[in-house]
Amino acid sequence: MKLLGLDYGIKRLGIAVSDALGLSAHPLTIIQRKSLNEDIKAIKLIAEENNISKIIVGLPLNMDGTDGNLTGEVKAFGEKLKTVLNLPVEYYDERLSSLQTERILVEEADMSREKRKGVRDKIAASLFLQAYLDSHRNG
Repeated sequence: MKLLGLDYGIKRLGIAVSDALGLSAHPLTIIQRKSLNEDIKAIKLIAEENNISKIIVGLPLNMDGTDGNLTGEVKAFGEKLKTVLNLPVEYYDERLSSLQTERILVEEADMSREKRKGVRDKIAASLFLQAYLDSHRNG
């Protein structure tokens, strides 16, 4: 069962996919936001090309676990995906994925700010998708 991880952003959507066994997540691509319909069409194409069974959407919570500014918008987007793509959609806490991503790109990859823009969102998606896979594998 392959999963798609989606990191929702105002300007970009980060996309990651799991392997068929659900053991590991891999950054796939970034979708530059255009319109709701075009964004969903792009996600649908990716889901079909990758034989996706379920979509995991990163849920932007505050550090104290309460809903963040975009939480309602993210859930509405997820519900639209569920309806249009006819796939199950789950939400997973993405609180620390952005911080981890920045640390990886700056400290470990020594990547410039401009280059980080191009990969940040898909790496964040792969980090929370991997956390989702690990949590469901370990019970």
